Amino acid sequence: MTFLQRIRKPFRFTNGNVTLVLIGVNVLVYALTSVAREAYVYLAMIPAAVLQLGWVWQPFTYMFVHANLRHLLFNMLGLFFFGTSVERSLGSREFLFFYLLTGALAGLFSLAAFSLGGAMGVSLVGASGAVYAVLLAFAVINPRARIFIWGVVPVPAPILVAGYTVIELWSQLFGSGGGVAHLTHLAGFAFAALYFPIRHGVNPIKRLASGR
Repeated sequence: MTFLQRIRKPFRFTNGNVTLVLIGVNVLVYALTSVAREAYVYLAMIPAAVLQLGWVWQPFTYMFVHANLRHLLFNMLGLFFFGTSVERSLGSREFLFFYLLTGALAGLFSLAAFSLGGAMGVSLVGASGAVYAVLLAFAVINPRARIFIWGVVPVPAPILVAGYTVIELWSQLFGSGGGVAHLTHLAGFAFAALYFPIRHGVNPIKRLASGR
């Protein structure tokens, strides 16, 4: 078996409720960190803690920690609406692998970027990197889908992804939207875009273009 065949070997297809389990874990971690501030510091991604204290789990655990209830609600709504559809298409095992891998890679990328930029004390939290990856996966799998903004305005899924990409790039470059990890969001998109050709042999650009 070649290397390419190994990394493309599929999981046995299962149709479970991984999306709901992930939401439940996020809610439980939020409850924990709300009553125990030390848990928040322990699980958030802080470059100084990772590189100087050896807290190497943080680029993984950060995606289950949220700053406040609004932050949690926004991310979990996105995970629910897009994650359930992606999970049904990929299968529960593949979806869990995709979610955790893209979220962790977005965390590692952010760790490198913050460290190189000297932001050693920044605290990165939230499922946004993984949720943005799920959004891109939804658009790749369903390029002709329409997403209703505010429940009213229909927007094609590829256009929504393109719009979010432009917004995040603009915000990252020009510093708007303080406190939001725009770089992590973009990393989520980027690693999801790499995942499909590497893991499934699917060109995400062509798939998104087919929905025009």
